Amino acid sequence: MKLYKIETGNLKLDGGAMFGVVPKILWQKKYPADENNLANWAMRCLLIETDSRKILIDTGMGNKQDDKFFSHYYPNGNETLESSLQKNGFKPEDITDVILTHLHFDHVGGAVKYNENKELVPAFPNAVYHVSKGQWELALNPNRREKASFLPENFIPLKEHNCINITDKETELYPGIDIKIFNGHTVGQIIPYITYENKKIAYGADLFPSTAHIPMPWIMGYDTQPLQTLKDKERFFFDAIKYDMKIFFEHDLYNECCSLKETEKGIKVNKTFTLEEFIKN
Repeated sequence: MKLYKIETGNLKLDGGAMFGVVPKILWQKKYPADENNLANWAMRCLLIETDSRKILIDTGMGNKQDDKFFSHYYPNGNETLESSLQKNGFKPEDITDVILTHLHFDHVGGAVKYNENKELVPAFPNAVYHVSKGQWELALNPNRREKASFLPENFIPLKEHNCINITDKETELYPGIDIKIFNGHTVGQIIPYITYENKKIAYGADLFPSTAHIPMPWIMGYDTQPLQTLKDKERFFFDAIKYDMKIFFEHDLYNECCSLKETEKGIKVNKTFTLEEFIKN
């Protein structure tokens, strides 16, 4: 197995929305914001290469939307999904699987693209796209809180092209890749657990957007069930401490990975490091 970080660019989101009830005087010490209270966030995907599969986790927000849509999120950074794949030696046609942690636009936007005829088609023509049943059903009939984050053009074409695998349970997707399901941020968010050379690392998605979200009460305002997020974090920490599991961050602009430690005041960040350092050590 080989692991590759796939940077897809950054976006800016309101710091208050990202940290919920945590006062700015506290969160701004851990994650900076600009004069407009906007904090810059990565959209960092992960590619897993095995002997027979090339599995991409999430796809960034893509480039299908109009300028008005993008103007709300200030896209920035030099990398795109396509350029990052190419830099690591891959083409879209190489990808066999895409795990979609959930169907919010900044995670699934790159899953679908316009072809030369201006038709919406899967961006990875040879891939099976995996999504949880709970998330799929919610995206088709979204609640008012999340409706703006579920853009049908990002996922309906996947169903039309018969390349969706809808899973309703936690399972081993492939050897060394386990799907776990958490419901606090949104219903049916998939958190992949990956076993790499007898080490475990989890893809943080929106369960843990950054190292600043490790403390139990530091929960995003975007989470639809914050009390469930508390239970989700507690459940994850049990696994993390038991298996010495690391976290790979999708949204933390400043830290790619971290390890955890148990303290008298709860679970804390132990060390931060790059994916490359995780692979080598």
